[in-house]
Amino acid sequence: MTFVRRIGRVALHALRATGAVALFTLRGLFRLRPFYPGAFATQLVQIGWLSLPVVGLTALFTGAALALQIHSGGARFQASDVVPAIVAIGMVRELGPVLGGLMVAARVASSIAAEIGTMRVTEQIDALVTLSTDPMRWLVTPRLWAGLLTVPILVGVGDIIGIMGGWLVGTNSLGFNSAAYLANSRAYLESWDVISGLIKGAAFGLIVTVAGCWFGMRSGRGAEGVGRATKSAVVAAAVAILAANFVLTGLFFE
Repeated sequence: MTFVRRIGRVALHALRATGAVALFTLRGLFRLRPFYPGAFATQLVQIGWLSLPVVGLTALFTGAALALQIHSGGARFQASDVVPAIVAIGMVRELGPVLGGLMVAARVASSIAAEIGTMRVTEQIDALVTLSTDPMRWLVTPRLWAGLLTVPILVGVGDIIGIMGGWLVGTNSLGFNSAAYLANSRAYLESWDVISGLIKGAAFGLIVTVAGCWFGMRSGRGAEGVGRATKSAVVAAAVAILAANFVLTGLFFE
């Protein structure tokens, strides 16, 4: 019975944590009045524009490496001509959203958790409450909406850059004709492939910002507490992105 009680305690704790995060997310998304456009614009730049270089470079090298791998593996079965189609589909459906989400998680979740955690430690959040400013509306809502809106755009740009990376390798190293490579990529790519990747990007952007805000708002005292919150935010965001990708892929393509 002791073992059963332990399982019950773990299950109840997991359910309480899931419910708390869900309510936190809903409060952050829908507490829009008053809305702070300056804070929202700042987060658009911080989460979206400043993440573009790392997402773009990741997509470029991933697309190039994917083209080399597919060409090498396909040559064993006389199927190396499928490189353009598989690079396009693989980047748009899976690698673009997942790797883009993970790069944003590494950069943004840690930054948000550290920033809000430091505000918690230095009692700046208590000062906001004293000034009759809701911390959720000022700190959380702009970040959640910025992540929800900008990460799909980053994923779309990353998809294009990744396909171009495969095109560069295919035309310069693997002997593909440029026009034929691009035509083959377009022929096998369907609109739902692109839309599903953008939906994944929106979900991953929300996961990243929720993780950063959640652990930042619950940061412990001192430098150790902020460091622990930052680490927990990145780990939780990365694991949640991979789990959500599995669930969404099953829903979209099963």
